[in-house]
Amino acid sequence: MQRIVSGMRSTGRLHLGHYLGVIQNWVKLQNEYDCYFFVADWHALTTKYDNTENLRQDVIDVVIDWLASGIDPEKSTIYVQSLVPEIAELHIYLSMVTPQNWVERDPTLKDMAKILRTKEAANSQISYGLMGYPVLMSADIMMLNSHLIPVGVDQIAHIEITRDIVRRFNNIYKTDFFNEPQPILNECSLICGLDGNKMSKSYNNDIKISDTEEVTAKKIMTAITDRSRLRRDDLGHPDQCEVAFKYWQIFGDAEQVNTVRCECEKGSRGCADCKRQLGALVNERLHDIRERRRYYEEHLDEVREIIRKGSEKTRAEAKKVLKEVRNIIGMY
Repeated sequence: MQRIVSGMRSTGRLHLGHYLGVIQNWVKLQNEYDCYFFVADWHALTTKYDNTENLRQDVIDVVIDWLASGIDPEKSTIYVQSLVPEIAELHIYLSMVTPQNWVERDPTLKDMAKILRTKEAANSQISYGLMGYPVLMSADIMMLNSHLIPVGVDQIAHIEITRDIVRRFNNIYKTDFFNEPQPILNECSLICGLDGNKMSKSYNNDIKISDTEEVTAKKIMTAITDRSRLRRDDLGHPDQCEVAFKYWQIFGDAEQVNTVRCECEKGSRGCADCKRQLGALVNERLHDIRERRRYYEEHLDEVREIIRKGSEKTRAEAKKVLKEVRNIIGMY
């Protein structure tokens, strides 16, 4: 069975962007592939090295959201990056064969640098660790010799450096040991934040999986709609509705979306009423996920055991790969 490896930085509780853009696709993939999903706590340090008070809890929150959303530890292996130290050793070997200019032009590094530069100017200097982020990302993928990497269309370039490093390693050491991972495109819905920008906790425009129904409903009432409508009975323009109608298209069925469009265009549906109904629809979609989340919040020992078992299994696989890598290179 082909192997998939994918991960998320440990930034705490996840939002609908994570769920719709990544997790629900993982849930489908786990039925078809040998899936390994990891919490990237080392990667989190590249931009949160000076803010680690909640790092352990952030890891737990990410895993709880995954489990609540349908990632099944009986089908997928869940692990924490730092609990597999073999990744760090592989990162060293890969860093020796990776040209500096490959790293400097990598879009992953540029994206991470943008995140860092949103912090105070005094902390905006790129660290050695951040500079090596693309190589560590490649080590994550190559550590399990994965075949496929799930990505969005806009992320294909992010795995090119891994493919380049695989080819360079295999060429230098005259081997075909490492697979050249292929992208597998996410079948996902993209959702904007409540202000129309990319959904992000840093923009304070997100709806978290863990939000209560009341909080979710209140947040959706702040969503931007059709700015041209001044009164309730003004004729609406659904395609110019910056957020709310887009949410209807994601969460509603065809009949509901058509009803919203027709009533909006006729001026018989006010934006406030529309968002109240939308809030109820989103809460209905998230109800079962939130019920499962409450279960795991009350059974943290079970969550920690899932992490322990998954990390031990991953480490056993990583040791096999690393043993072969050391032999290929000629290490003592």
